[in-house]
Amino acid sequence: MTLGKLYLIPTTLGENDPMEVLPITVKKIIEQTDTFIVENEKTARRFIKKICPEKSQPSLKLFLLNKHTDVSELPSFLKPCEEGVTIGLLSEAGCPGVADPGADVVKIAHDKNIKVVPLVGPSSILMAIMSSGMNGQSFAFNGYLPIDKGERKNELKRLERLSFDHNQSQLFIETPYRNNKMIEDLANILENNTHVCVACDITLPTEFIKTQTAKQWKKNMIDLHKRPTIFIIHKN
Repeated sequence: MTLGKLYLIPTTLGENDPMEVLPITVKKIIEQTDTFIVENEKTARRFIKKICPEKSQPSLKLFLLNKHTDVSELPSFLKPCEEGVTIGLLSEAGCPGVADPGADVVKIAHDKNIKVVPLVGPSSILMAIMSSGMNGQSFAFNGYLPIDKGERKNELKRLERLSFDHNQSQLFIETPYRNNKMIEDLANILENNTHVCVACDITLPTEFIKTQTAKQWKKNMIDLHKRPTIFIIHKN
């Protein structure tokens, strides 16, 4: 039997029209697919309905993959592929498998010789580094930094040194309601000449992307409260 494929389907980074940022290929694959691995059933159904309003919602078969999912369940999510059925893997925002739990499913798919097909779509990480003016040839995504004040300061100084020693831009994120505290910490903890990029609401009408030194950020603060943001630092 021919194995089904696992399509990695990107989603929007916010509540804009999906077809403003996604190619027609994504729509075609969703039209042809009824089985999906998703993080949240409600938001996944809403996204699919936006892309394909005519698609029958009762026909959808959804496997939930989130922090509550037992790792032992993951191989069973790909059972339809082993039976010749195509599956779509959806992220909550952006590209599946990039800073996303879907990477675990992709690994299992490779182990089972299931063809993995990535589709084009917005990645906040790549779009942030593209627009930052920093080193797009050597960069690292570090996820969330420590919450504890002392630990966070130490980690920021470590990333700053790493950036200088290896000419490598350092990316990270914060829980959106703590963004304002993060930009304050960056301005006050980093050296004055270290560059900081704030890439906020990427692809949305409220998009804001700005790179300046930590010293300049002290004089030009912005309200980032509850706005999805990528932070990048680079010390030359």
